[in-house]
Amino acid sequence: MALKKKKTSSQKAKSGAKKTPAARGKKPTGKKLPARRRLAPTKGARKKSTLPAAPPELPAGPPENPRAKALAHKIAQLLLDKKASDVLVLDVRGMASYADYIVLASGESDRQVSAMAENVHVKVKTEDGLHPTGTEGTETGQWVLLDYGEVVAHLFLNDVRAFYDLEGLWADAPREKLS
Repeated sequence: MALKKKKTSSQKAKSGAKKTPAARGKKPTGKKLPARRRLAPTKGARKKSTLPAAPPELPAGPPENPRAKALAHKIAQLLLDKKASDVLVLDVRGMASYADYIVLASGESDRQVSAMAENVHVKVKTEDGLHPTGTEGTETGQWVLLDYGEVVAHLFLNDVRAFYDLEGLWADAPREKLS
């Protein structure tokens, strides 16, 4: 009697022949599977639109902040009272996360820049009751920063302002020149 050798999996793969379910050891059921068909739409069903829905209307820009705008113009006027030159108010709403308005001004000497900063600090504190959240540079008078939250004021010596060129940095911001 001759014994049949079983094929290993590598030998089966080499043969490349596809086996029917019966050849794989499965018993055919004799039932045919139904063909797939598309369901008909129901009476209340709507056809999907081929065009995407229009996006909702977006506001034209960031909302106006009248309190911050008034404070920026007040700071600018207080700087003009101390003979500041090139006073500029930049509207950076939507461009900067830390402020809505930036006020830039120049002075002829470090004493004038310090006097401008002191005038703004005293008048805003006494008239509006506002304290700056931060100040920098009051000791040297080269570049003084006054941070009132929604409004930031940069007071420079003329040469320092030209060197740092903050107007160029905020070239896209709407501006209002006050002097």
